[in-house]
Amino acid sequence: MTEVVDRASSANQPSGRDDAATPSAAEPVVDVAALGEQLLGKWAHIRHQARAVAGNPAVQKIEGLHHTEHRARVFEQLKFLVDNNTVHRAFPTRLGGSDDHGGNIAGFEEIVTADPSLQIKAGVQWGLFGSAVMHLGTVEHQDKWLPGIMSLEIPGCFAMTETGHGSDVASIATTATYDEASQEFVINTPFRAAWKDYIGNAANDGLAAVVFAQLITKNVNHGVHAFYVELRDPATKEFLPGIGGEDDGIKGGLNGIDNGRLHFANVRIPRTNLLNRYGDVAVDGTYSSTIESPGRRFFTMLGTLVQGRVSLDGAAVAASKVALKTAIQYATERRQFNASSSTDEEVLLDYQRHQRRLFTRLATTYAASFAHEQLLQKFDDVFSGAHDTDADRQDLETLAAALKPLSTWHALDTLQECREACGGAGFLIENRFASLRADLDVYVTFEGDNTVLLQLVAKRLLADYAKEFRSADFGVLARYVVDQAAGVALHRTGLRQVAQFVADTGSVQKAALALRDEEGQRTLLADRVQSMVAEVGAALKGANKLPQHQAAALFNQHQHELIEAAQAHAELLQWEAFTEALGHVSDEGTKRVLTWLRDLFGLSLIEKHLSWYLMNGRLSMQRGRTVGTYINRLLVKIRPHAVDLVDAFGYGPEHLRASIASGAEAVRQDEAREHFSEQRASGSGPADEKTLLALKVRKSR
Repeated sequence: MTEVVDRASSANQPSGRDDAATPSAAEPVVDVAALGEQLLGKWAHIRHQARAVAGNPAVQKIEGLHHTEHRARVFEQLKFLVDNNTVHRAFPTRLGGSDDHGGNIAGFEEIVTADPSLQIKAGVQWGLFGSAVMHLGTVEHQDKWLPGIMSLEIPGCFAMTETGHGSDVASIATTATYDEASQEFVINTPFRAAWKDYIGNAANDGLAAVVFAQLITKNVNHGVHAFYVELRDPATKEFLPGIGGEDDGIKGGLNGIDNGRLHFANVRIPRTNLLNRYGDVAVDGTYSSTIESPGRRFFTMLGTLVQGRVSLDGAAVAASKVALKTAIQYATERRQFNASSSTDEEVLLDYQRHQRRLFTRLATTYAASFAHEQLLQKFDDVFSGAHDTDADRQDLETLAAALKPLSTWHALDTLQECREACGGAGFLIENRFASLRADLDVYVTFEGDNTVLLQLVAKRLLADYAKEFRSADFGVLARYVVDQAAGVALHRTGLRQVAQFVADTGSVQKAALALRDEEGQRTLLADRVQSMVAEVGAALKGANKLPQHQAAALFNQHQHELIEAAQAHAELLQWEAFTEALGHVSDEGTKRVLTWLRDLFGLSLIEKHLSWYLMNGRLSMQRGRTVGTYINRLLVKIRPHAVDLVDAFGYGPEHLRASIASGAEAVRQDEAREHFSEQRASGSGPADEKTLLALKVRKSR
């Protein structure tokens, strides 16, 4: 093994390589710069601007701060974001914004590389509090409050979650009862479990809040609505009369945010503080809404706040990229064990197991990145008004609910695996794996618990399935489940038409012979989604005609299968996004390497769910055994291009801030190798006992 050399990259990173890992003349070469721009997506220029901000030490996390110091620092950093025009892109142009919804999210999610606490606190202020005023209020509300929110003159809270109700927002217990005599709403938290909880900015900084409560007028509950409520005296920062709260204290991560609890006792606010875009109360207490259905009205209001899930999806992908760049860089420099040489130790990335643990996650990160760009485009289409039908909004909600769970779970898994792959060095806070993982831990349960979100996706899949087979009897459904290869039924799988998965091949078994083929992978992944949805759909057929408790029990019996189907659907979306992205790659070398990476992602999914494919007859036992072999072959092909693939993420040292990704390990290893090389050349080193014993044995013969 020859010594590690540094090579310039698009990210200006040290790129430790050894000759064995360098592509030969016959090997494809990755165009790192072009691939990097493709990964940046439509809003590349904004991502570049945001990364420049995130690379400034003024906004970066200082490890080891007491949580009170961390909170104070993050609040000051919010002012830095305001001064540098990084947080106003989504707001109306008439108020100083730019009505750029996709660009706003693209820039916002990059802040995670500086400090996740700053990203989330900014998200509370402008992505939740400010967005609620903008999307749930009228022009009058926007003109009254948004300037102060945008400038940080009014730090605010998004008070939806309660101690007793998190994901089940429709059942929150805080009430806003209209008093006709005073033309005011009276806000109350009737019992302890109704306190607003885990609320960012509530413990210290919030001067106002958008409070979600059950709107009651003329003794009729019209469901959850949003109200603008002042919390504290701006001068003293003391709670106003009737309002109380407490600090949530130290958390498992994100301790730069002052999460707290709020409660209300007969707090009166003007009637006009109701954010009434979707529902209004007249002076005499009469309720009106442009959306007649209470259920549809509720989901429409919540749908305007979907950007939180979209941004978490992107931030989780960014964190995974940072972790993989650090771990793969280190693995090209760190040496351990004399496996193939009597003198030189192997670099970690030459070990198959090390490649398995990192390259499979690298492939998933690429898939998640391309899928996120599609989600971001869908989000921008809806909120810009380019494609803003009810169907578009439902598709956006379902897509966000499908992708956010996968990317946030993947980020935690990737951070942990990268930490372990870097050994004890990975456990040091200075290399950020442990810190990032702690901060991102809560991403899987806020802005929608991941399991609950997948259940929403599953219900959408079932609804689409029901439309396809509205008139089918049970026998038809049963035959569809048992023998799907006999038909060419189209199934929408929630968001897009999946091709007739047997039309070209004639059977799933035949398609399985081409595991490495794009259509073979698509067939297997799409067939699994369709089969799982069809099986549960058949089991639940007629549930809507049962008494409520029986229908609920039947649904509960199949909840696990539903969530598994939703996850399979989300994995298919990621695979399709990766495959679609390949069509936009013009450089042949880059395309070839990315195709290997896409195949690694697809085959890893098939291997992950191999038991399903075997039990359901989609793969033979013999064919199933070949999946791992194919994966191992891909690892060897990808190995020479691993550094290029992480360099394309475009994160510089100012974003990684990990000493093991700085090239220092290569320097240490070179120093050690030079030392032992000089010893061998001079003969000055001590004799090796094992060598002497071997020599003694030979002489005795």
